[in-house]
Amino acid sequence: MATPTKPGRPSRPGRRARFVAGSAKAGADTAGYLDDRLGLGRWLRPNLRKLFPSHWSFLLGELALYSFVMLVLTGTFLTLFYKPNPDVAFASVWEISREIRGGLLMRQLHHWSATVFVLSIVAHLCRVYFTGAFRKPRELTWMLGVLLFGLALFESFLGVSLQADPLAYAGLRQAQGLLLSVPLVGTYLSAFVFDGAFPGNVIPRLFVTHVLLVPGILLAVVPLHALILTWRQKHTERRATGDERRVTGGPFFPYFAVKNGATALFTIAVISLLATFVMVNPFWRQEPGALSSTPPSAQPFWYSGVLDGALRLVPGWEIEIGGYPLMVGLWIPMLILGGFFTVLFCYPFLERRFTGDTRYHHLLDRPSQAPVRTALGFAVITFFLVLWAPMWVSELPPVMRSAPAFPGQPPPVPPALLTVPHDGYVLIITVLRVAVFVLPPLAYAVALAVCRRRSRT
Repeated sequence: MATPTKPGRPSRPGRRARFVAGSAKAGADTAGYLDDRLGLGRWLRPNLRKLFPSHWSFLLGELALYSFVMLVLTGTFLTLFYKPNPDVAFASVWEISREIRGGLLMRQLHHWSATVFVLSIVAHLCRVYFTGAFRKPRELTWMLGVLLFGLALFESFLGVSLQADPLAYAGLRQAQGLLLSVPLVGTYLSAFVFDGAFPGNVIPRLFVTHVLLVPGILLAVVPLHALILTWRQKHTERRATGDERRVTGGPFFPYFAVKNGATALFTIAVISLLATFVMVNPFWRQEPGALSSTPPSAQPFWYSGVLDGALRLVPGWEIEIGGYPLMVGLWIPMLILGGFFTVLFCYPFLERRFTGDTRYHHLLDRPSQAPVRTALGFAVITFFLVLWAPMWVSELPPVMRSAPAFPGQPPPVPPALLTVPHDGYVLIITVLRVAVFVLPPLAYAVALAVCRRRSRT
């Protein structure tokens, strides 16, 4: 029942209405105060109305952004409990997984955030490459994206190595072999990285690089990459409107802001579900004192799968010049990866050089509209898939038994996806060595024919 009021006297607003009116006035006064001194209104108006495309593929970059945010948050938690000492590093990770409340969940969240981060960067780069979104005037944005890709792979390898378990030391031993194979300065590089003989004092150095150096670079490059594309340039358009000056889509606020919020919630939900129900490398089941030598069938994480697979496919060639052995078999994989990232970094300028196209592009190409570019991309993807394949197969290790004087069994070897006897392993490697030369040209020819056929229709 309403409270009666005197005739001719208006009723007093309720507490909630007064609170809403006061909050609105405070917000308006604050906005006016900041606008008078910083000119935010002149900057916000055009940027809040900036048009963003509506296709879902344009949100792949946001997937990488929000997974990176999850990486920073979970990594900060793990840093509080991790001990970067070679003697207790494994024990501290074991303690995080078994003793710290929520520690195992945080480790799983960190792992799956890294996985989604790398995969979304790869998918985003493929989308930009196959649609030609890297062309003028977006060359700098492309180069920053390639730099992010390389840093993400390097950061992932560092994170896996910090676990200090047999699998981590197997990867570090492989990295040391690559450093030692460098002519003239290999010994000095290995001593600088490992601070002496293996494993030396490498864990604290990896920790500083993983926690401070590389994340600091990423925290600088990620906003730069996003700001250049979002605020200083027009977005590319998926539909071929025929007019390079016209960009269609929805405004940043509220259209794209709502989609961004939904993408953030979706990313966090997927990572949380994977971390809760999918367990990866449960080495924490071992006791802290159960470390042994490198397992004979060590299978690395997929981050370094291409390098590991290339090392398995390339024969162990070695030549001797002036009494110095040169490990040619170890150089080839490093040269392949180095050449790939160099070409990828400079690709916008290489394509412009060969095609002579110096125009500004705001409209995207369909893959069939650029047959050579599309066919080249499929050939490169096929090449690296073949290099990646050997990582998933391991040779059946010999039966390991403890000597009578040393009771106890060694820790179990990490299982591989496919474990085969020696003869089967040699056969698979031989087939893949042939495939690495046959399948990429075949993929190029098929993709080129399909694109040309679709472009004619």
